[in-house]
Amino acid sequence: MDLPEIMLEIAARTGFTTAFTHVAESKARASELTTSLCAVLLAQACNTGFEPFTSQDIASLRRDRLTWVEQNYMRDETLVDGNARLVSAQNKIALARVWGGGDVASADGMRFVVPVRTVHAAPNPKYFAMGRGVTWYNLISDQRTGLNAITVPGTLRDSLILLAVVLEQQTELQPTHIMTDTGAYSDVVFGLFRLLGYRFCPRLADVGGGRFWRIDSDADYGKLNAISDHQAKLSIIEPHWDDVLRLIGSLKLGRVPATGIMRTLQVGEKATPLALAVAEIGRIDKTIHTLNFIDDESRRRRTLVQLNLGEGRHGLARDIFHGKRGELYQRYREGQEDQLNALGLVVNVVVLWNTIYMDAVLTQLRKEGYPVLDEDVARLSPFGHEHINMLGRYSFAVHDAVAQGELRPLRSPSENP
Repeated sequence: MDLPEIMLEIAARTGFTTAFTHVAESKARASELTTSLCAVLLAQACNTGFEPFTSQDIASLRRDRLTWVEQNYMRDETLVDGNARLVSAQNKIALARVWGGGDVASADGMRFVVPVRTVHAAPNPKYFAMGRGVTWYNLISDQRTGLNAITVPGTLRDSLILLAVVLEQQTELQPTHIMTDTGAYSDVVFGLFRLLGYRFCPRLADVGGGRFWRIDSDADYGKLNAISDHQAKLSIIEPHWDDVLRLIGSLKLGRVPATGIMRTLQVGEKATPLALAVAEIGRIDKTIHTLNFIDDESRRRRTLVQLNLGEGRHGLARDIFHGKRGELYQRYREGQEDQLNALGLVVNVVVLWNTIYMDAVLTQLRKEGYPVLDEDVARLSPFGHEHINMLGRYSFAVHDAVAQGELRPLRSPSENP
């Protein structure tokens, strides 16, 4: 399958391209706009620019048409709306419902080198060598779809980015269990997630060095008494409880963005009293999570499986984003976000297409009497793409008139190249 064919098929099945409206005339629809939109999305997601998708003989693929569509239809709200429709379509497929109910998600980052001069990239020798880059931090549901993403200069330093990527996602799925790798948590994040009604479930790589906090100094925990020697101080929480509730209410209602609460939690390098209160709550929840993580092998396995989904999705995204050696050349943050949001949308298109046909195959196998085991179905992955051509094709066809020795029509100087 060629990637453009998959785009057009999913557009016909889901109508996700109707989410892309004109910036000034929301109801205006140009002829064959779906083809132009898919071409622009692929030009961004494949990181190739318009050249491989341009055809002067096809009105919907002329360079001036693609440029016009990019300028007037590609923006954050249309990309988010289009992606939400793909997530909704995936949620209706029986196979996706076997994988999960949408209540579990994981967050992980994919890194891109940015070789152009820009303030919206930062160094990290481990990932970018001598150059600079960005991290595409995205949220992945247990149904294998990407729900939201945030572009971060350099690598993730502020763990509150995780809170932002969860709170600001706009799909019909509302995950309540959020899983991450070891480096994405802090006591403050544990506290905020607990207060907001989420279960924060990071993978813990260094459990042996963790601290266990108790509320009651006189409680008897048996063999755990030896390790529960740190006491949570309720006296730090009580004076700021009303402020904590106001903060959580503001985050829930969207009055304050998650990335904008740092000034209320930190002054310079020093944590504010409000941050200390939230962190104290977080220590209690972290202790509960750590004990459950140690005690429950199935919990550890579920966390690992969910985090591995991120690796599989990033492998697919990396192969789609093959142009220019996989390096991101956008100088401005808006351009970076739009291009990587287009990449996330195209990845969801491929995942949805694979899921649709895998579900059809399972239905056919069952109809023909083949044994289909539930434990095997649960392990299927929609991230495979060996059957998809990402690179385009060279055409060796010519017009009959040209084959007979005539010249091609010359381009008018008034036309764009």
